[in-house]
Amino acid sequence: MNPASSTILLSSLATGTIITASSFHWFLAWMGLEMNTLSIIPIISKQHHPRATEAATKYFLTQAAASALILFSSTINAWQSGMWDITQPSNPFSSLLLTMALAMKLGLAPTHFWLPDVLQGTTMPAALIISTWQKLAPMTLIYLTVNNLSPTPLILIGTLSTCIGGWGGLNQTQTRKLMAYSSIAHFGWMMAISPMLTNIMLLNLMIYMIMTTPMFMILIMTKSKTLQNMTTTTALSPALTTTTLLLLLSLGGLPPLSGFMPKWLILTELINQDLIMISTIMAMSTLLSLFFYLRLTYITALTLAPSTPNTTHKWRFSPKAPLLLTSPIPIALFTLPITPIMIQ
Repeated sequence: MNPASSTILLSSLATGTIITASSFHWFLAWMGLEMNTLSIIPIISKQHHPRATEAATKYFLTQAAASALILFSSTINAWQSGMWDITQPSNPFSSLLLTMALAMKLGLAPTHFWLPDVLQGTTMPAALIISTWQKLAPMTLIYLTVNNLSPTPLILIGTLSTCIGGWGGLNQTQTRKLMAYSSIAHFGWMMAISPMLTNIMLLNLMIYMIMTTPMFMILIMTKSKTLQNMTTTTALSPALTTTTLLLLLSLGGLPPLSGFMPKWLILTELINQDLIMISTIMAMSTLLSLFFYLRLTYITALTLAPSTPNTTHKWRFSPKAPLLLTSPIPIALFTLPITPIMIQ
């Protein structure tokens, strides 16, 4: 893509998110979401491939439907209360519509079907943007409105998303689809805790982005699109293989890595709120997610590469590690001891 076009699109992408995050009027928030959507469409479809066109179409239709629901919800609320303030959704029907629209924006169950297909149909850098940056604007709206949203739909959506994120990733062989189901499961945890403690929700979002960004950067650097591609990572870079192992275990939530911190805090709060059944279901669904993380870990770092005769010989070329990997990886692995400082 032309550098000038890329600059304009990425600037519009950032501007749309900033407008949504800094607005207190529903119309401005909706306008920021639309800027965000229209900026990412050319980035998704720049491959000029039928799969990329399909992914861009699916993304546009779902995001446009969610934005229309948000505008409809805010119009109903303004009609009933006379206010366009984001922090005051007073109508119960309007609040429920807003919850479902933001769940569709984030790719949460039961409106999650678009996310794996869109990530699979686009490039790795675009999949990274969709999995991280594109989640910021809807999460900001949830943060601003959560005090006036009904907690029951949020907890149910969160529980269902953690289960779907675990079950859906079990039979996948594409790394982008695995990361998509990982995103569904992680944001399910954030939805479940959002009615109770928003600071833990923001902490979970921060840890998720810090873990997901270097994971995608490693997949981009090693050109690993399938599980079979991951088998040659050891011959490509032994140090990178060890890092990938630890990152995958952190994404799975194993102590003493950083990914354990948000799950530990969320389960503690759910138990304190007497939501024993919800916390049990979510903890059990994490085992499903952990299974496919461990499977990816096993074929990446715990087998002798190349383990199959059909792998491509990309191990002949020395990789160029991006500087972006140097800072997030230690944070993504070793922040558990400073948990008391981070939640104050």
